[in-house]
Amino acid sequence: MLERITNFMCHPEMLLPIPQIDDPVERFLGVVKFYLSGWHIRPPGVKKPLNPILGEIFSCYWDFPDNTRAYYISEQTSHHPPKSSYFYMVPGHHIRVDGTLKPRSKFLGNSAASMMEGIAILTLQNRGKDPTKGERYILTQPNMYARGILFGKMKYELGDHSYVRCPETGLVADIEFKTKGWVSGTYNAIGGTVKNEETGEVLYELSGLWSEEMFLRNVKTGHKEMFFNATKSKHSPPLSRPLEEQEERESQRLWAKTAQAVKERNHELATDEKTKIEETQREEAALRANEGVEWHPRLFRRVRGGPGGSEEGEEDLEWIINAQIDGKTPEKQAAQIMAIYPIIPGQKCEKRIVIPPRASFSEPRPQTAHSNDSNLINLNNDGPSADDSRAPALTPTLPTKISEDSMSTKASSVSLEQTQGEKPPLDPNHRSTAEIQTMLAATGDKAKAGPLIDFHDDMKKALPANPKRADTEDSQDDVFVDAQG
Repeated sequence: MLERITNFMCHPEMLLPIPQIDDPVERFLGVVKFYLSGWHIRPPGVKKPLNPILGEIFSCYWDFPDNTRAYYISEQTSHHPPKSSYFYMVPGHHIRVDGTLKPRSKFLGNSAASMMEGIAILTLQNRGKDPTKGERYILTQPNMYARGILFGKMKYELGDHSYVRCPETGLVADIEFKTKGWVSGTYNAIGGTVKNEETGEVLYELSGLWSEEMFLRNVKTGHKEMFFNATKSKHSPPLSRPLEEQEERESQRLWAKTAQAVKERNHELATDEKTKIEETQREEAALRANEGVEWHPRLFRRVRGGPGGSEEGEEDLEWIINAQIDGKTPEKQAAQIMAIYPIIPGQKCEKRIVIPPRASFSEPRPQTAHSNDSNLINLNNDGPSADDSRAPALTPTLPTKISEDSMSTKASSVSLEQTQGEKPPLDPNHRSTAEIQTMLAATGDKAKAGPLIDFHDDMKKALPANPKRADTEDSQDDVFVDAQG
């Protein structure tokens, strides 16, 4: 799925000239043509892309005849509900695209639908009144339908309305992807208008078939011309790094065995390989839940939207690439993009923490400059980690009026040796217990039973030996179920 999104970038001959068009209406029509040019790219028959797993990544690039290059990075930023976030940029042509796709499945009797929610924002960085934001175009997508899933001939259709809107110029294209009716109509038809939202004036009309020829009619003059001919166009697929250079969660390497089995028509093997990946994802989700770990995307961050926010107006993206691309030259911008994640062959991947620390931790654990354990997660929280032994011992700051007789020797001085040889949390010699005892000494008499109360033994006495829920007397242990699967 992350790879399939690149279909919309596979006609660079439509996209690259747009920033140089001075007339705002002609420039808008250029964006609409580029938007419509990618829908004809699809495999034969009715096929569904593989659902990305959480944290799956896909990157690629395009080399153009003018020695410029386009870069694409995507990541699955959510699994329930599914959200695919992506970033595309052509530094030499002032073009940037940020998007998040949110497909939602729906079954309609003999049809299955994928409701394509989410938006993409195409930015022309050399245009617009504000040079820091550029001229932005907001794009939505039509819904996808698979007809005849139970009986009859299977057919793939695009349906419903989608929009291309430029808030700065006030222009909007309302494009209807028409589905075939029971009696009349045809497959793959489109219709639509381009109008000025401020005045309500309709400037152009769109018609034709998105899989073949599309036409544009000037409402004022009545002139009708060919807008885009999909039958004669040749798309430019992206290039990517070889599989041996990719990480395990990169799309092409992750699904390589599944895809090969599909190509060989070995559906049983394809199902087995797909199931292995999905089971691993469920196990990871269960482990995060048990450990109290909140997952965050690796390459994308939350949009800073809202009134006065630096990304106001982009709230529907939800996620945006977590990098500042502000180089003064195309070369510097390209270097900033490639620093995000490997894109071209030979690039080395910078190791990052894949699963963030526990959500309940308010402060991150200190890291030493020479540590090589930044990618490892210590699931054994009962004992000290390697970093704990290197951390300096903490000595509590005490009120100046407290006499030395009111505190124990162990509480007043926590040595490095005690830190390295940690005691159980409720042991009187444990560092945290000693600190609490010291603080209590400053406010009153020392607690007779110690500052900490352990209910662990009492709870074990109160619980039955083999607890079960009352409504599942003969049930087995609960299992995790992936609703998407």
